[in-house]
Amino acid sequence: MYIIEVDHLQQLFSALEKRGYSLIGPTIRDGAIVFESLTSVADLPKGWTDDQHAGSYALRKRNDNALFGFTIGPVSWKKFLFPPRVRLLSVTKSGKGFHVNDDPALNESLTRKNAFIGIRSCELSAIALHDKLFTGGEYTDTAYKTIRENTCLVTVDCLTPSGNCFCASMGTGPSAEEGFDLALTEVLSDGTHYFFVRTGSALGTDLLAEVEHREAAPGEKQTVAVAVEEAAGHMGRQFSMENVKKQLYETFDRQEWDDVSKRCLACANCTMVCPTCFCSTVEDTTELSGSRAERIRRWDSCFTMDFARVAGGNMRPSTKARYRQWLMHKFAYWEDQFGRAGCVGCGRCITWCPVGIDITEELNALVGPNNFKA
Repeated sequence: MYIIEVDHLQQLFSALEKRGYSLIGPTIRDGAIVFESLTSVADLPKGWTDDQHAGSYALRKRNDNALFGFTIGPVSWKKFLFPPRVRLLSVTKSGKGFHVNDDPALNESLTRKNAFIGIRSCELSAIALHDKLFTGGEYTDTAYKTIRENTCLVTVDCLTPSGNCFCASMGTGPSAEEGFDLALTEVLSDGTHYFFVRTGSALGTDLLAEVEHREAAPGEKQTVAVAVEEAAGHMGRQFSMENVKKQLYETFDRQEWDDVSKRCLACANCTMVCPTCFCSTVEDTTELSGSRAERIRRWDSCFTMDFARVAGGNMRPSTKARYRQWLMHKFAYWEDQFGRAGCVGCGRCITWCPVGIDITEELNALVGPNNFKA
């Protein structure tokens, strides 16, 4: 376990760039902290934090110079690993047949090396879920696999949970345990500002070797341990997952589904900001001349009317049915499919719901107050 002084963090950025990685991390844009391309440490949201409540997000200045002193914004890393829109196929008419077009832009986007800077532990867990979904089964999503293999993961422990966070209850935070190349914990204490560092791969070890660092003292290790423990105890939401799946299967016809559907706009905001939702659709388009056609995969949502439309009709025609499908998938069906819940406790769905629907409150209404509390 090591220490990197804040003034030496740029050396890590330089070491990544020297290896051909494009840097992607948190920066301020349009009144929110989002993940975009970085050129240096100066692009980070220095001295800014976010206040989040149900249906509410706002930035405010901190009283220090923390570089990662915020929770999470509306954009998840899913945007880069599972892009919102991907061209799967492009063909051009050739005589009586057709020719499959090479797509240099697609190949470049898939093979570009990216370094994700500032991943929160809950989001790292979401990436692990997608790894299992897209590459861990009988069939592999080759686009996802290619992007993932060219990605370096640098996490930063979350010490400032928002009012909507519940990662500690889901066992996904606030400190990353595995799956990273480098894990940082930002410490500002008694006039000092440094990063506590752990390595998680050979790449992480090699990167650290190119950055000025030193061994962490016992007192510094204790400072970090206390900070992580305090963060876990200051979650805005907390609950127990015990028996949740079993109880949810017994609620299919409960009145609570009708109650929440009267407030839900079926806008799909919750699924768009969710780091684990993976619903998609495929569109085929043809030029009017018939000379060219292409197939596009794009994000979709179980909240859209057409998502459950099949030849015989729509299997989920109501907002009630669609909201129930979403919540049941997160906390019941996903358990059956993948062995764990499909929620990582990031709280984005609460923050970015226009009417402030709180998933923990809805689960509380369905499975009982002994499981959840705000």
